[in-house]
Amino acid sequence: QVQLVESGGGLAQAGDSLTLSCAASIRSLSHYTIGWFRQVPGKEREFVAAIRWNSRTTHYGDSVKGRFTISRDNIKNTVYLQMNNLKPDDTAIYYCAGDTGVILSSLRFHVNYDYWGQGTQVTVSS
Repeated sequence: QVQLVESGGGLAQAGDSLTLSCAASIRSLSHYTIGWFRQVPGKEREFVAAIRWNSRTTHYGDSVKGRFTISRDNIKNTVYLQMNNLKPDDTAIYYCAGDTGVILSSLRFHVNYDYWGQGTQVTVSS
């Protein structure tokens, strides 16, 4: 069983930066794909970014490409989401998710991830 814990959310103004962390309670994430998703009430959970642990390849949603960066720390078993140039439309609850069986063509779809954190709120004011 993998437990994921997000942190780092909060209030920001447009143009600010925030860094979210996703800490995993497991010895090694070597076989996991970790994704970040976000959700606002009444809308579908939206893909933000993902990183494939072994290959280090990263993937981004179109709305955050060029502004957000996903990275990992192998020693700390933690994945980060660096969010720059924040916009009010980035306001959402951000979730990290993990799974071992996510293939490349499926990592943008939240239904393919079995393990989820509790979420952290990010609010961006104009």
